[in-house]
Amino acid sequence: MADTALTARPRSPLAHAAGRLAAATRSSQGAVRLAELPFLTQLDVRLDAKGAAADAVGLALGLQLPLEPNTVVRAGELTVLWLGPDEWLLVAPPGSERDLESRIREAAGDEPVSVTDVSAQRTTLLVAGEHARDLLAHGCSLDLHPRAFAPGRCAQTTLGRTQVVLVARDEPRAGFWVLVRSSFAGYLTDWILDAATEYV
Repeated sequence: MADTALTARPRSPLAHAAGRLAAATRSSQGAVRLAELPFLTQLDVRLDAKGAAADAVGLALGLQLPLEPNTVVRAGELTVLWLGPDEWLLVAPPGSERDLESRIREAAGDEPVSVTDVSAQRTTLLVAGEHARDLLAHGCSLDLHPRAFAPGRCAQTTLGRTQVVLVARDEPRAGFWVLVRSSFAGYLTDWILDAATEYV
């Protein structure tokens, strides 16, 4: 019987755009830094924020699940985004989804919990540099001033008419993550590159 196992390496939704993102970064001389962060683990977790599972899961992950709307908690390489009163998105290095899911389910025990691997659903764009906020403000209706959208904040919003999850990274120099559905990633990258021409 023929071997039907997949042997080809996975290809990110924006592999074709890597050169253009790097060229825009070079041309801007640091004003904007653009790159895809492919294959990040992304787990959607739902549980009762006031139940015993929330504390147990937080302990197993080495952090406290954020309870304030639109905030981010980070511990080591794990980032947790608040998406709703009973919903979080865990973002971690590629390939860590099984370990994280196992730790969450084991910690929750008999408490109701939902863990869904959505890693293949989205890719992540890094938008950083001195003019990162200005670039994003071209197509986002949120107030992105640091007083309103400081590091450690996140929001489900639209950018260039595309639904995204926008994350202000821990340090201002770290810029933003733009989590976008894979099927819209090419369009949004074209939009970002077009908006970036002001700085190159």
